[in-house]
Amino acid sequence: MKFDRILIPVVGTEIDAETINLACRLAKKDRTKILAVYIIPIVRELPLDAEMSAEVKKAEEILASAGEVALKHGFEIETDLLQARNVGPSIIDEAVERKVDLIVMGISYKQRFGQYSLGNVTPYVLKNAACRVILYQQYQSSESSV
Repeated sequence: MKFDRILIPVVGTEIDAETINLACRLAKKDRTKILAVYIIPIVRELPLDAEMSAEVKKAEEILASAGEVALKHGFEIETDLLQARNVGPSIIDEAVERKVDLIVMGISYKQRFGQYSLGNVTPYVLKNAACRVILYQQYQSSESSV
């Protein structure tokens, strides 16, 4: 399968490196362009362009780390930092605007009310993406789930 552009939403967890590694392996044959995006959620009480210096600094470090992981595979990835009310719609908007063929998302094992949960962002992306989506769940050993 050939992809021209891959979008990776990063969140600052160890699964980011694994999703970037996966995207680089998928992109290697065709020299696909890879974009890593970090989205800072902005609460409704603040304007969308609110100064979020601590969050921006953290985001820039996460995006720089993503770039370093890709460089190990011989890729220079493009990075983008966004501020938005809702993360899911922002991922979809970015995918449409950048004309991506594939979104690679890392998900971690979460429980909510005693049940496995994908949260709000992942189901939104799966429902609304106009391209393929690969979900990469981080391995959870039985010892760490206790």
